[in-house]
Amino acid sequence: MGGTNPYIRQPNAPKPKKAYKVTFKGDVKDVVIEVDPAKVPYGETGLPGSLLDIALHNGVEIDHACGGVVACSTCHVYVTQGAQTCSFSEDSEQDMLDLAPDVRPSSRLSCQCVPNGDSDVTVEIPSWNRNLVREGK
Repeated sequence: MGGTNPYIRQPNAPKPKKAYKVTFKGDVKDVVIEVDPAKVPYGETGLPGSLLDIALHNGVEIDHACGGVVACSTCHVYVTQGAQTCSFSEDSEQDMLDLAPDVRPSSRLSCQCVPNGDSDVTVEIPSWNRNLVREGK
């Protein structure tokens, strides 16, 4: 499931120009993904090239009830390194984060956070974000 939310302005996030790494930290193990800008976007879910798009294409599960269209806060993650290279957080994302648990300065919706590739990015997936029924772990 994916698509766009017709009720909000879609951010214009630039596509990365050089390769970079995204490290997803979770309960089980860390997953490091090398992002090739020539292959972005993957077109899975969320904004093209978003952390959610990258994660899902590479088998990293992040819950995303709305399909990545900024209509919920289930894909809430913490960007602990490289946040300065990510797209600006729009009002629609901030409004949804207001509904998320345990919001921190590093909080982002993974469906809206698009790294530009200027540096590596580290993302912490909170344990309460994992859908254990769907993921089977």
